[in-house]
Amino acid sequence: MEGFGILEQYHIPQVCGKCGGVMVFKGVGEYHCERCNAVDYDDYGKVRLYIEGHPGANAAQVEENTGVSQKIIRRLLKDGRIEVAEGSKSFLRCEVCGKSIRSGQFCPECETKVHNRIEAQQRAINQKNAKGVGMGQKGDEGQRRFMRKDGF
Repeated sequence: MEGFGILEQYHIPQVCGKCGGVMVFKGVGEYHCERCNAVDYDDYGKVRLYIEGHPGANAAQVEENTGVSQKIIRRLLKDGRIEVAEGSKSFLRCEVCGKSIRSGQFCPECETKVHNRIEAQQRAINQKNAKGVGMGQKGDEGQRRFMRKDGF
């Protein structure tokens, strides 16, 4: 999925299949034609609509009934856009500790740790970049910058 834009990733409809009009996003994966008001769905909308009507359906059933590949369904789960039904025998695993999770990439504890580590790294970068700003002048070089050519 890396390197693909959102339009290619989730097969977002842009042109109406009935009249050729422009499809306008209405929310939660739903698009309406601005000419004939036909309704179409991107992959997220198709999956969401199906699992709302069929709670507990597994990825193979969703794929079979929506035409959305299991690869896209896994991406929707990892992106946190959908989640594994409560009580399901299927689940995801945290990418750090292996704990069972219903959506995303990390369990809440590991997500906190990952975010804290990223924030600490960003703080260190910011401090490194800020260190020495305006401090690199030696002697009276800084003062000379602001003096007029006639010495004042």
